[in-house]
Amino acid sequence: MNKEAIYIRVLPSDINYINRIMEGYEYLGIVTTINRSEGILKVRVTPDTYDEVEMILSHLPVTVEMIPPVA
Repeated sequence: MNKEAIYIRVLPSDINYINRIMEGYEYLGIVTTINRSEGILKVRVTPDTYDEVEMILSHLPVTVEMIPPVA
């Protein structure tokens, strides 16, 4: 398993929220928007931060769907 990125889908209106959360966690993950209209994001992580970022994303008060890597 590649532990350098986590791909997620959120509501487009939640994209900025996800980015701000990662900023608040001192950039454990760097958020890149892949497709704004579909709410697809790539969160760049390191192997050391992967599990922590995955846990943070899965416990947010918004719907975050983990998806397979996209090109």
